[in-house]
Amino acid sequence: MIPIVVPVPTRDLSFQPLPGATGLSTWTRRGAVTTFATLDVSEQPDRVVVTLDRPAQRNAINAEMIGELHKVCARLEAEPKLLLLTGRGDHFAGGADISELRARGRDDALAGINRNLFDRIGRLPLPTVAAVSGFALGGGAELSYACDIRIATSTARFGNPEPGLGIMAAAGASYRLPQLVGTSVAKQVLLGGHVLDADAALRTGLVLEVVDPGTHVEAAHRLLDRIARFAPLALRLTKTIVDVPGAHPFADDIAQAVLFETDDKRDRMTAFLERKT
Repeated sequence: MIPIVVPVPTRDLSFQPLPGATGLSTWTRRGAVTTFATLDVSEQPDRVVVTLDRPAQRNAINAEMIGELHKVCARLEAEPKLLLLTGRGDHFAGGADISELRARGRDDALAGINRNLFDRIGRLPLPTVAAVSGFALGGGAELSYACDIRIATSTARFGNPEPGLGIMAAAGASYRLPQLVGTSVAKQVLLGGHVLDADAALRTGLVLEVVDPGTHVEAAHRLLDRIARFAPLALRLTKTIVDVPGAHPFADDIAQAVLFETDDKRDRMTAFLERKT
């Protein structure tokens, strides 16, 4: 059975401590920005902007960042909003923290530490956009793959060099990248060590748009401005249906039936028809 999740009213969670994983860093609030040890989180009425904030390490994803991103996911699950994910400085994320990876063993791999987070991001109710500049490598690339849409600057580089370190790209690349760019290109990246530059990422459909350096966050906001004008429930059900593998015509019919009965549908169509007259 295909699950169809309908949003229900929730209490206002704005600027309350974010729920989620335990053992996380203390954070402080600066106006509309929640500052974690590894993230800046800007909460706006219709979206949350998350900036990976380890620029000296090319925003390498460590255990602390994983935990803090889980807290952001918990907020967005409780109070669905659009998500914009980007990196501080010249790079999106240069990969996972190798010093931590070197210390991990079999039980850590079986726990799916990074994969569980990226899968959770992939399941967020409303659309997610990654604004990518510079390196999106290894776990950084897999984090961008978990988002619904990617916008890149001309400096962007996507790659998964994990086999060179004696491991595989096991945080979603094996099943997300083939869906995004096709099996042949995915094997070039995952097996051949090929790095997709911005032009290749655009040609293969990995990114929606390539923009000048420094303008990627602005471009992502323009996209989110357009998405924010759509009906939230229509977005949620469309994302749910698109992410389900295979053909599912009856699920499409059921989702459409739910939308046909909403006041939002009637109000939007009435407004459209009145503009046409």
